Amino acid sequence: MMKSIILTILFTATLFSQNVVELKQPQSNKVVIKLMFRNGSVSDPKGKEGLTSATADLITQGGTKEMTYSEIKDRIYPWAAGYGAQVDKEVTIFTFAVHVDFLEQFYPILKGLILTPSFAENDFQRVMKNQQNYVDQVIRASSDEEYSKMLLEDLLFRGTRYQSMVDGKSESVKGITLDDVKKHYASVFTKHTLTIGIAGKYSDAFLKRLKADLGTLTGAKPAIPAAQQPAMPDGIQVEIIAKDGAFGSAIFAGTPLAITRSSDDFAALMVANSYLGEHRKSYGQLYQKLRETRSMNYGDYSYIEWYNNGGGYMLPPPGVPRTANYFALWIRPVQIAKQLKQQYTELSDVRIGHAHFSLRMAVREVDLLIKNGMSKKDFEATRTFLRSYMKLYVASPSDQLGYLMDSKFYGRKDYIREMNVLLSKLTVDDVNKAIKKYWRTDNMYVSIVTDRSEAEALAASLKENTPSPMSYSNVVKAGLPKSVLDEDDIVSTYRLNVKNVTIVDSKDTFK
Repeated sequence: MMKSIILTILFTATLFSQNVVELKQPQSNKVVIKLMFRNGSVSDPKGKEGLTSATADLITQGGTKEMTYSEIKDRIYPWAAGYGAQVDKEVTIFTFAVHVDFLEQFYPILKGLILTPSFAENDFQRVMKNQQNYVDQVIRASSDEEYSKMLLEDLLFRGTRYQSMVDGKSESVKGITLDDVKKHYASVFTKHTLTIGIAGKYSDAFLKRLKADLGTLTGAKPAIPAAQQPAMPDGIQVEIIAKDGAFGSAIFAGTPLAITRSSDDFAALMVANSYLGEHRKSYGQLYQKLRETRSMNYGDYSYIEWYNNGGGYMLPPPGVPRTANYFALWIRPVQIAKQLKQQYTELSDVRIGHAHFSLRMAVREVDLLIKNGMSKKDFEATRTFLRSYMKLYVASPSDQLGYLMDSKFYGRKDYIREMNVLLSKLTVDDVNKAIKKYWRTDNMYVSIVTDRSEAEALAASLKENTPSPMSYSNVVKAGLPKSVLDEDDIVSTYRLNVKNVTIVDSKDTFK
């Protein structure tokens, strides 16, 4: 961060234990306000999944008692101000940003949206139409990668409040009424579930007014359900989603992880994960083996916590803190048999595409890391990179504030700074012990979105642990060194502890 920024972090309380996170930046020309409510989709009543998301969207995509949604948009446009909502499993966060010169004009709009939303019928109909379209169509059609991630969470957290997408399910969204939204707003968007965050150039008087106004939120003390940890699977449980016109096979695999950012051991896993497959980084082992050497797809990565919108964010965004966690492998779409046959006459006899091989290779890379650990050289290089890279997480005032608020969720003061200190003290032995302690591949959930033409053959191959040789065109194979082809032979028969494989029609998901 620039030296000109004066950083002050204050945690204060009012008479009703109002939580406030401050990030004073006197040299800044803007103000960012984040309102984090501890509710999230876990607070959705059974049968009304998606209600928290609907409520947050109606607040930010509707009007106030004084202004319509269109009037608000017209008013704030010249100020280059903006706002929005993000709902995750355990929190809902409203973010408002405005140039300091327009703070006083913008504030009544912020106040109106949060304290006196209009909840107009026409806004409700528009918001719910969009939400229904998302759960019925968009999630299945727009990105098989995001689709596979949502499906994995459905598998991992089946039977818990974490299972449903934050946007809900097809039938549950249909049943949400405007009265449901109004009641939900009053019961879970309360002053007792709120943490206020503010960053930038603002006065003490403004903060005092903000706290006093938000202190008029309802005083209800909702019993928000606690997050339930995912059940450990028996072996590897695979769910294949058969879809018409799927662009290859998109794979997301995961297994419960016993720790979160609240644990000091998390720093050790950060190093291991960065080495294995840092998001969107080409040096990771998974990327090097699957993408760089074999040109199987666009990239392959690993995760030790939920990474929101991985297809859109190059850096991990704040605002999605969770108490239930898992370790995951993301294998971006690999080719299916139909595609390989169409492209290469020499592969006309291929029965399945690259999904089984790529899953074997990814799991084997984790197994090798568990067995052999990182070398001291790799550890030092990865740690050095990570300590510099983490500083980019908080390049903007909004992200700085977001991470500070996440820190409070996890019982920390400043996650970025604290992790840097922990990383500085780590040894390669610490990392290798953490890998052995927390990572496993024998018990996993795997979701695969693939073309309908591939589903049956892929399911049979996984169930029977059938050899899955890598299918290269003659030109590509001729250019590969013997060491790569020898490794391919090992991977093609690498045994996965698959206990069950289920095929689900795409149209039957998220009902």
